[in-house]
Formats: sequence, structure tokens, C-alpha cells
Amino acid sequence: MKGVGRKPKDDGKKKGGLKVHMLTDIHADTPQFVKISEAKMHDKNFLQYLNPAAGSMLVFDKAYNYYLQFAKWTASGVNFVCRLKDNAKYEVQGDPLFEKKLGKDEFGVYKEEHIHIKYKETVEIKEKGKKKTKKKTVMKTLCLRLVWYKDEQGRKYKFITNNWEITAEEVALLYKNRWSIETTFKKLKQNFQLTYFYSDTENGIKTQVWCTLIAYLLLQVIQPMTESKKMFSTIAALLRIHLISHLDLKWVVTEGRRAYPKGEKRRNKSPSTAQLSLF
Repeated sequence: MKGVGRKPKDDGKKKGGLKVHMLTDIHADTPQFVKISEAKMHDKNFLQYLNPAAGSMLVFDKAYNYYLQFAKWTASGVNFVCRLKDNAKYEVQGDPLFEKKLGKDEFGVYKEEHIHIKYKETVEIKEKGKKKTKKKTVMKTLCLRLVWYKDEQGRKYKFITNNWEITAEEVALLYKNRWSIETTFKKLKQNFQLTYFYSDTENGIKTQVWCTLIAYLLLQVIQPMTESKKMFSTIAALLRIHLISHLDLKWVVTEGRRAYPKGEKRRNKSPSTAQLSLF
């Protein structure tokens, strides 16, 4: 991937890097859309590749603040919840919609406001008497809700949303559920080989990342099929051990063990002929 960051001393090479942007279905805990980009690409540019249906609810971290895209989604009926950047400039409209003073040990929503945020949009203007159009940048206003929230540890957050029907508590809960994508990345990093790459070319790195995502999806399918109560990391370790074995994957997950307990001669059941399979 193209080098990012400052140029090192002594005519050294810049370090390469990539970003994996992922859209996850919170109900299925499964990636729905993945975009691999260069590390230098700003996170907000990922939003232009999404095509959500009207009525969808999208939740993002504050790195994905993109007011122009938010305005387009608002016009098409797509809802979103996002953290507001600390340096964001906005105008409060009137008195707070809700305000409550929290005690030292209390937590929850303590303020809600109606705000306006300015953003730039490039439009095409047709000049009089001419067939050609001219592009012009104009300032527009985005109308949003601002929800102030304090968590159990005393940390304060500011959430913005274009949905005026859900409660302020639901706005905070929606963003809290965004943490599920962090657990997905944690599973990928802990159970698959992404600590180093086998190739230093762009295609080689992308191929390894895509193979990792495919393997993750297969495990997401196998785990509910077997109705196993084993942890995801245990299932991943068992299947990794038996990759070249001609065994049924369901049998490996349900009957397999990562190690034989001491004091017991045989705990695993031997596979029958029907359980053997070729891949």
C-alpha cells in the first residue's frame, strides 16, 4: 500500500498501511460490507460506498463525521447516530429540549438540544444564455438533535442524530451497541494470522485480509449449526488443527478437544465412517 506519514530520516522508506472499514449487522453480528483502503484515506470517505435502504439506522464513531453525507441520508430517509467531534461548530436553536442535573453518582441523559450545523456542498449552476453549467460551492444547514450523555464511569459524550422519533435514551443505547464491531475486530486479531503479512504487495495483503474475513464468516456459520457452547477461540483452534484432516467439521467442533485431560485414557469418541468426509 502507498506509504503514509512523515518521510523517515536517512532516506528511509515510509511505512505502508491499510484500513479495513466494515459495516456490521448488529442482529447477526456479521459483516455486511467491507472496504479496504489506503491508510491515508480519511475514514469519512468510506460512507460514500454505502447504499442503505430508507428507514435504516446507521451508527458511527466520531471519525466518520461527514455532514454532507448526513444531509443526503436525511433527504432519503436514512437514520444515523454518531458522536460529535470535540471541535465541531454548531448553533443551538432555542432552549434545551430536555435538561436534568445529575448527581455525582448518577448517569444517563442529562441534556437534549436542537442544533444547526453548517456544511459545504458543490452544486451546478446554469448561467443565463449558456448551455454549460458552472460548479459553485454553497453553504447549507443540517438540522440535528444533540444528546448529552454521562456513563457509569463519569465520562461524558455528545451524540448527534437526524431521528426525532426515538427517545434520547435510545440514542445513547444505539451508540453503546456500536461496541459489537470492536469485538468483531478483536476476534479477527486474536484468532487469525494478521500479526504479520506473507506478502508486501498490495494484492498480497488484500488477499490475506479477504481470506481472513471468509474464514471468520465460515466459523460464524459452523458455530450455530453445531449448537456448540464452546467459545469462538476454541472452535477456531480446533478447526485450525484439523485443516488437513478428512473429518466432518461438525464432529470436530462437537466432539473435539484442544487437549486430553490427565487421568482419562479416552474421552473423545472415534469418528465413524459416516463422519469421515473428503474436502
